[in-house]
Parts: sequence; C-alpha cells; structure tokens
Amino acid sequence: MLDINPGLIIWTIITFIIVVLILRAAAWKPLLAALTAREEQIRSSLQHAEQAQQEAQRLLEENRQQLAAAEEQSQRIIREGRNLGERLKAEIMEKANASSRHMIEQAKEEIQREKEAALVQLRGEVADLAITAAGKILDANLDTAKQRQLVDAAIKDLNKRS
Repeated sequence: MLDINPGLIIWTIITFIIVVLILRAAAWKPLLAALTAREEQIRSSLQHAEQAQQEAQRLLEENRQQLAAAEEQSQRIIREGRNLGERLKAEIMEKANASSRHMIEQAKEEIQREKEAALVQLRGEVADLAITAAGKILDANLDTAKQRQLVDAAIKDLNKRS
C-alpha cells in the first residue's frame, strides 16, 4: 500500500531546506527584528510606567508635605490672630479702665471743689446771718468788721471741732 520512494524523500528534504533558507532570509530576520522591537517597546513602556509611578509617588509626597505645611501655617496664623485679639482686648480694657478711673477722679475732684465752694459760701452766709443777728442783739456796740472777725473765728473753731 504505501511505497517508499527514495527520490521523493530526497526532493522533499531539498525542498524543505530551500523553503527554510528562503524563510530564514525573507521572513525569519524581519520576524525576529519585529519581535525584538516589540520586546524593546514593552521594556521601554514598563520603564516609563515605573518612572511615572515614581514621579506620581514623589508628587504625592510633595503634596502631602505642602498640605502639612499649609495646615501648620494656618494654625500658626489662627494662634497669632487669637493672641493679637486677646492683646487688643486687654489693651482696650485697660484703656477703658484707665479712662473710667480718670473720669471718676475728675468727678471726685469736681465734687470736692463744689463742696469747698459751697462750704465757703455757707460760711459767708452764716457769718452774714450771725453778724446780722448779733448786730440786732448788741445793737451797734461793735462795728461790722470786728463782728465779722469774731464770727469767722467762731466758724473756724467749729470746723476744728468737727
């Protein structure tokens, strides 16, 4: 049934070798070059991806540091604002207290001046009344200047007692 034909086997082997040589020359080198280029492209893409990931990690860390610095700065600004507000409040309170103390002192001084003026006026009126009363009682035994001296001395004596 099957016959082995040695001529056919030789021609098949020769044809196979010629086809392999043609494929090696025509297809094998371009196919290897394409595979090598593809391998290089994949390797390059992986390196770029790794570099991009490292850059992303670096940027992320940089952003975290900047965020932390901004948070710290905002907390510092808030603290400084509070401190300034408290200092201003204390300063305003001190000025208000000083102003009120000054106004109270001025009012006390004014009251004292008014009191002294009223006492002087009262002494004068008391002296005039006393002179008038004494004049009516003594009926011209003493002159008015002498009577006034006596009444002033009596009033001063009364002030010393009280």
